[in-house]
Amino acid sequence: MRSSVAVVTAALLLAASTAALAQRAPPSQEDLKKSRDAKYVADWFKTNPWTADYDKARETAKAEKKLILAYFLPSYFN
Repeated sequence: MRSSVAVVTAALLLAASTAALAQRAPPSQEDLKKSRDAKYVADWFKTNPWTADYDKARETAKAEKKLILAYFLPSYFN
C-alpha cells in the first residue's frame, strides 16, 4: 500500500511540474541575446580563451595543432 501511494504521489508531482513547464512561455530572441551577452562579460569567460566563433576556433586549433571542445546547450538553458 505504501509503495502504491508513493508511486501515485510521484506521478502527480511529475504531471504537475510538466504542466507548469508547458505553460511557461519560451524566452524571446532578445532575452536570449541579452543572456548570452551577459555571459560573455562574466569573469570566468574573460579569464579563459573561450570563443563563440566556430571559424576562429577552427583556425586557432589548426595553427596550434589542437582539438576543439564544442559544448552545446539548448537556448532555453540561460
